[in-house]
Amino acid sequence: MKVLYEDNHIVIVSKRAGEIVQGDKTGDTPLSETVKSYLKERYQKPGNVFLGVVHRLDRPVSGIVLFARTSKALSRLSEMFRTRAVRKTYWAIVTHEPPQPEGTLTHWLTRDERTNKARAYDREVPGSKQAVLDYRLLACSDRYWLVEVSLHTGRHHQIRCQLAKIGCPIKGDLKYGAPRSNPDGSISLHARRIAFEHPVSHQSVDLVAPVPDDHLWQAVSQGL
Repeated sequence: MKVLYEDNHIVIVSKRAGEIVQGDKTGDTPLSETVKSYLKERYQKPGNVFLGVVHRLDRPVSGIVLFARTSKALSRLSEMFRTRAVRKTYWAIVTHEPPQPEGTLTHWLTRDERTNKARAYDREVPGSKQAVLDYRLLACSDRYWLVEVSLHTGRHHQIRCQLAKIGCPIKGDLKYGAPRSNPDGSISLHARRIAFEHPVSHQSVDLVAPVPDDHLWQAVSQGL
């Protein structure tokens, strides 16, 4: 984990692929506990450290995660996420060239709880929720394309599912049609940027997470 920003009310970190944000049935130490330990040691805090989980990233995804350090910040940030007042930008390395250099994707997504997988439809179906994102092609290598994604909605596996629906699965994402896995079990999706109004000071916060220290990420993002 790399700390990108901290003050009395919030802390923003860049997580590595493979880390879980919040505890789950695996019993692995979640990022939230790692951040708590960091704050406890840094500020010599006695007892329990408060840390509110505002949003999550899928375990195989890297990039920016925002936590609240106070209950006031937590309630305000939760509302900001609910009303889409927090702008998140992702970078994805995909295995096929997008049909257009940029565009807006609108699908209706259903979720299979048993397989923990989303499915995209071109029209509304029973139990579906609308999913909308904008994408643009940033760069390419011999075999891969780097795409920037901005979300209008926040559905389960939305980016993974919608890009796969247009024939551009994310590198390493076997669940959504990638031909092979990444060696470290990650998928090549990175929460690149977050921008919002600070919930307490009301100052503008706009942060970028460096891409993973990986040969392909470094190669395709060089010069951007």
